[in-house]
Amino acid sequence: MKKVLGVFASLVYFVVSTAVAQDSLDFKQRVAVRKVLNNSSDKSSFTPYREFATRTLASLTGFKKKAIKKDVYGGRLDRKESATGFYYTKKIGNRWWAIDPNGYLFLHNAVNAVSMGSSDRNKSAFEKEFVTENQWITKTQELLIANGFNGVGAWSNTKVIANSPLQKTKPLAYTINLDFMSAYGDKRGGTYIVPGHKGYPNNVIFVFDPQFEEFCDQYAKRITANQHDPNLFGYFSDNEMPLGIKNLDGYLTLKNQEDPGYLVAKKWIDEKGISVDKITDAHRLAFLEIVADKYFSIVSKAIKKYDPNHMYLGCRFHGQQSKWEPLWKSAGKYTDAISMNYYNAWTPNQAEMANWANWSGKPFLITEWYVKADDSGLGNTAGAGWVVKTQQDRGLFYQNFTLGLIESKNCIGWHWFKYLDNDPEQKGAEPSNTNANKGIVNNDYQLYSPLVDKMRELNAQMYQLTDFFDKKK
Repeated sequence: MKKVLGVFASLVYFVVSTAVAQDSLDFKQRVAVRKVLNNSSDKSSFTPYREFATRTLASLTGFKKKAIKKDVYGGRLDRKESATGFYYTKKIGNRWWAIDPNGYLFLHNAVNAVSMGSSDRNKSAFEKEFVTENQWITKTQELLIANGFNGVGAWSNTKVIANSPLQKTKPLAYTINLDFMSAYGDKRGGTYIVPGHKGYPNNVIFVFDPQFEEFCDQYAKRITANQHDPNLFGYFSDNEMPLGIKNLDGYLTLKNQEDPGYLVAKKWIDEKGISVDKITDAHRLAFLEIVADKYFSIVSKAIKKYDPNHMYLGCRFHGQQSKWEPLWKSAGKYTDAISMNYYNAWTPNQAEMANWANWSGKPFLITEWYVKADDSGLGNTAGAGWVVKTQQDRGLFYQNFTLGLIESKNCIGWHWFKYLDNDPEQKGAEPSNTNANKGIVNNDYQLYSPLVDKMRELNAQMYQLTDFFDKKK
């Protein structure tokens, strides 16, 4: 693939303050960063640039690069556990690991949405660059492996990837989105589109419907075909559902007082002698755990019934869900690892990540995160995440964020969002994916080299970095 840098885009910014908090001798680099905000009329505005302390591989005190050989899956050949022929998780000492099908310790370093673009520009570029699906996946798989990635994440073209001629010699560990609640909601009616995920009435899911469990059982039958695929890393049951502290209020204010969710919530407060005007956050969190337990128990049962060999990775928590212990406690009972889409943190919060593992007793994956740059030529008005000036700065963010994940000792993988930029001219695009520099390649499938160079540098040392942080006191 050709290497490319976009042209700087001149933009007008509105003044809003932002914050940064990180003090360490290793945070020597400083990167100019701002955020996208949306005002009441949905016109995008930006905070002013502010320099954020940033840690990079080069600034890491006492770290020395070295080579660790890897097996065909990308696991480290110098450390081995029992081989099951499939991926699983294990805590070894005080660090959580994924274990690859050959039994070698593994971190799932992936890119999301590895799929062919559907805009007119994408299609035209595809014809020039690849011609066929087979050529696209071959070149793309080689690109990812060469730059230290060993997998693909959510919304990737798993059918093409699973059938790639390179899956036996240079396999990518892939994930599958099952979307149990989303699919049930489409069948039941009442759902709607919001930026980034599915919307539900009163922001509450249909988990108390008697039909939901039977739906999941029937819906999960399709995954039986995946049982023997060693390259499947695991399943997500849904994406960014509204499992939140206001669920109790949401169920109690449903218009239909015959709705199963309303009836469960009303019975719960009545049995506890709680009046609606006396509901506290403690009550809300207690009921949230009931909702989460109901959901996770149903979907995990369906997944493990039809595919007991592969991991269940949760439902892609997001936002304030990072702060609610009952959610993580509940998910920990039923998952192999817990997925979290982690935005609005320049540097991962170590205390927060420690809480996730302590609350759940399970490791986690960061399944969405990114930063956008002004030199891409895109407006960067869509989606979450930070905005920086250059692709080089995007690469520095990648190193800073990933170092924090590895340092946590509870993270078994990270999935960058995403492979291909958002095309502002794409018709019918999902609202959060309309105009933004999220990709490692642009809309002509050309690589953002300064970004990917920094990614590759870190990826090549990810196992060495686990050893480095494990030895630090």
